Amino acid sequence: MSLDTIYALSSGALPAGIAVVRLSGPEAFAATKHLIGHVPSIGRAALRTLRRQDHSVLDQALIVAFEAPASFTGEDTVEFHLHGSRAVVSALFAEFRAIPGLRPAEAGEYARRAFNNGKIDLVEVEGLADLIASETEMQRRLAIEQGFGGLSDLYMGWAGRLTRSRALIEAELDFADEDDVPGSVADQVWADVAMIHADLTAHTSGSSSAEIIRDGFKIVIAGPPNAGKSSLMNALAQRDVAIVTEVAGTTRDILHVDLDLDGYLVRLYDTAGIRDSEDRVEQEGIRRAHLAVEQADLVLMLEEIDSNTKRASRPSKTIAVGTKLDVHSRSTAYDVCISVSSDEGLEDLRDLILDRVRAAWTGSLVPSRDRHLRYLTQASHFLAEALEDGPLDLRAESLRAAAASLGRITGRVDVEQLLDVIFSQFCIGK
Repeated sequence: MSLDTIYALSSGALPAGIAVVRLSGPEAFAATKHLIGHVPSIGRAALRTLRRQDHSVLDQALIVAFEAPASFTGEDTVEFHLHGSRAVVSALFAEFRAIPGLRPAEAGEYARRAFNNGKIDLVEVEGLADLIASETEMQRRLAIEQGFGGLSDLYMGWAGRLTRSRALIEAELDFADEDDVPGSVADQVWADVAMIHADLTAHTSGSSSAEIIRDGFKIVIAGPPNAGKSSLMNALAQRDVAIVTEVAGTTRDILHVDLDLDGYLVRLYDTAGIRDSEDRVEQEGIRRAHLAVEQADLVLMLEEIDSNTKRASRPSKTIAVGTKLDVHSRSTAYDVCISVSSDEGLEDLRDLILDRVRAAWTGSLVPSRDRHLRYLTQASHFLAEALEDGPLDLRAESLRAAAASLGRITGRVDVEQLLDVIFSQFCIGK
């Protein structure tokens, strides 16, 4: 346990209706007694008057005390629920500074202490950071699954099964002549290892799904000049993001807006009209448009409705959109026909977009970070080695390496070098 007792504002920016200040460490209860004369009953909210050293009233606050190890950090912890004034919080911090052994918390220090004290693992830490940063419903769901132990249970369950398999193999190697050791463990071990390998492979294939939820589903609006790209972007965003004129080539660079569509983060990009041009600035915009199309998860390929256009095969990530339905007849050459002026067809287009986004989501128990994917890939390689024919001792070593890779994801094995990077992502007070 750390010798320092730390304090910080753990709620939102001031001023606010309520400010929550968290105090954690061996001197937490003594500091509380200094301010109110005693420590309230553990786990019960108590309304108390806070007083300065000169006995003048600082504020009234709800105070909740948590005794180690039954707290977020695993240490003695006290939360002060104060009036959300900058002056009130500053006055409380001034009192804390005057008490020996107390200091302000560093970024992520509460979460790091929780990890060091075995209250949470690294996957849960990262999920907690994602939960705090979540902006859409699906980001919240992904973070909850990760931060509340769903992924950790999956990975440690696999690691435990691999450890058991390795133990059975080593028992056969070391005690083959003993009566209480099975003569052959091949059937019960390698079938289970193969099952874990298949499950792990299927699990890693869903990594792109988590990336889409965390970083957004990238949709590029492309097409020739004056097809209505910027107008569509403004209509989907429900505000004026792009300049709309009748002059071809108005959009020279890529414009971007983030949307929340039914809980999914969608990143929408408007691009320069694709055509032959002698203008060097427009040529650069067109080059960037082609690059954006290549990197997109979905392309809305716009074209003003033309009765002579024939339906053609197109890439699976493309939706053909016929525009200006208010002045043209609907055509079956397109996946959907729309009019931004009359809003006709826009709801159908939104439904098509949501169908594509939902199809990319495979579920919440998926690896959500590159760090996870790297160690999962390592574990998969080690399992593939273990399943190959060869000496049992080498295959057992491959199982040990696979379990260790899974342990590094949760922080159970050799991750000291990662800790500063992970916890530095937190705000002060968490």
